[in-house]
Amino acid sequence: MTARNRELLGLIPASLLLTAGFAAIFIERAEELSNVSLTYGAVFLGLCVAVHAVIRFTLPDADPYLFPLVAVLACFGLVVIYRIDEDLARDQAQWFVVGLAVFAATIIWLRRDVRVLEQYRYTIAAAGLVLLMLPRVPGIGQQVNGAYLSVGVGPVSFQPAELTKIAIVIFLAAYLREHRDVMIIGARRFLGLTIPPLKHLGPPLAVWGIGMLMLVVIRDLGASMMFFGGFLAVIYVATNRLSFVIFGVAMFGAGALFFARTVSHVQQRVDIWLDPFAPDRVDGSGYQIAQSMFAQADGGLFGTGFGQALLHLPGGASILPAPHTDLIYAVITNELGLAGACGVLLVYLLVAARGFKIAMIARDSFSTLMAAGLTAVLALQVFVIVGGVTRVIPLTGVTLPFVSYGGSSLVANFILLALLLLVSDRARREAVGR
Repeated sequence: MTARNRELLGLIPASLLLTAGFAAIFIERAEELSNVSLTYGAVFLGLCVAVHAVIRFTLPDADPYLFPLVAVLACFGLVVIYRIDEDLARDQAQWFVVGLAVFAATIIWLRRDVRVLEQYRYTIAAAGLVLLMLPRVPGIGQQVNGAYLSVGVGPVSFQPAELTKIAIVIFLAAYLREHRDVMIIGARRFLGLTIPPLKHLGPPLAVWGIGMLMLVVIRDLGASMMFFGGFLAVIYVATNRLSFVIFGVAMFGAGALFFARTVSHVQQRVDIWLDPFAPDRVDGSGYQIAQSMFAQADGGLFGTGFGQALLHLPGGASILPAPHTDLIYAVITNELGLAGACGVLLVYLLVAARGFKIAMIARDSFSTLMAAGLTAVLALQVFVIVGGVTRVIPLTGVTLPFVSYGGSSLVANFILLALLLLVSDRARREAVGR
């Protein structure tokens, strides 16, 4: 069976999962099976098949499993969001269509050679940093829960950090592809660690430093962790020096300790993480993470069932804050149990495995570094939000890729997926000598 036929076949389980999910919700609400679930499944499958046709004719040798895996995550998100709020689900469905359109447009635009992005690395980096600063611009910047995350222009709002993460990875991949040899040769020993020469590490460190500063200013700690993780991933793949990563982690740890002690917003997040049930927390700041833990415990091993999680009191007050964004993983664990939550994480692990495999088979350094960086950023985003919800790390406001409600996240991650498929098509085609 050809790669494209395997991809097409993989889209069928995704549409069946969406149909079954909506059917379960309708049965729970009205105690009857509606054919609307079949309609939703057919529409979802039709949209995915249309995008599959674009991939088939433009990237015939691309990885056949990434798009079906993402389709599973997307349909899972649509079902869970619909269970939470029907209006939000309609908005998410519209953004899903927009994301597919942007995905197809990215593939068509860069189908000849994705390496053209390397020529515009400084422009892309500058554009990414400008986007990162927009939430602080008066008049369009929007503050949510103490963080400046969004930009609002009329009825449309988006989170610039979602696009910036892609821009930073592209810049780092292009720069390190050119300078990694001199970085390795010019490395020096310091306190038992091998440190790269600052004159060659300066530009990527400057971009990273400006990004970190802006993230502290806009208080988007989750994106800060993603950027830093992506930075270290690209550095390690480019140089194969673990000491560079250790030095970077030490630098991040020192910075995190400093900001945790000097920035009140960061300090509050750490205090809540350490003890959300503190009796002196009269402001209710630990309510979100405490309710998340209760919801996950209530799910048990196999969950309470679709539509059974208690999200609102009879008067309409919210029991689980932000269930469609920050705490959607808690809703999944509550209704599908530990087994269902692990299933979702398994899909993410498969996506990460395919992404890193693409990086391994890529024939040029830029494609390898970009694929590794993009995959690392996506995997770290999952770790940051799931780790925050489960209290492994402090809770930060990032989305669960392809699942949480949010148009900017959905569109940006579809662009990321398109770049991975572009790299894989070229690598697989060259491997067979086409």
